[in-house]
Amino acid sequence: MWALVTGATSGIGAEFTKLLARENYDIILVARDESRLRKSAEELEKEFKIKTEIIVADLSVENEIVKVEQRLLTADSSLAVGVLINNAGYGLKGRFINHTSAAEVDLLNVLVTAVLRLTHAALSNMRNAKSGYIINVGSVAGWLSGSTYSAAKAWVNVFSEHLNADLAKDGITVTSLAPGFTHTEFHQRGGMKMGAVPEFFWEKAPEVVKAGWEGALRGDAIVISGKQYRAVVFLARHLPQKLMRKIQTHRMFT
Repeated sequence: MWALVTGATSGIGAEFTKLLARENYDIILVARDESRLRKSAEELEKEFKIKTEIIVADLSVENEIVKVEQRLLTADSSLAVGVLINNAGYGLKGRFINHTSAAEVDLLNVLVTAVLRLTHAALSNMRNAKSGYIINVGSVAGWLSGSTYSAAKAWVNVFSEHLNADLAKDGITVTSLAPGFTHTEFHQRGGMKMGAVPEFFWEKAPEVVKAGWEGALRGDAIVISGKQYRAVVFLARHLPQKLMRKIQTHRMFT
């Protein structure tokens, strides 16, 4: 059985490739950097004795999304993808008003459009097999007042919750995995200075991935990986929204 992971060469995506390889899945790795993809694929094959494929794709670009869709839509049952991890993502530093609309659209293409389209493409074979797991990597930011990143992650949460209920009868589980701050390349790549964040708020990528996979196997629609963030989400849901906006915790979680 094959699994496909976007954003597969670092952080949460890389940890998902290792976990799934340990579960004896063959892995399709998707990312923008071909050299890193090849290195990651070779390491997985060597360590876990599995098969790998790589797809070089920038998911902000239409024809690059199509390449991944085509692999998910394969008619060859021996190559069908039984697990899809929609992990690729990034954030934009600073205020919405200071970004170009093109940059914001690119962000939405990666965080929303690609998730929707790859999920839809994967469902055909999963439905035929009457089994499948889709994990969409969301964020605690989806419950907090923020800009495009937070709005996109809120969409991921609602989208996943709906599909989890709707596709259960087809044997398919869809889960939104919502971590908080996680030790990955995410903030570095976005040029975000995170030195003021207390160590208590940091999660480790292997623990986040383990929580997400265990939740998917249970059939959970939403997995908030850290107990500290379950408390944050509880407060975000129950404190007055005006107060939450004033606190501006969205600046911490994007």
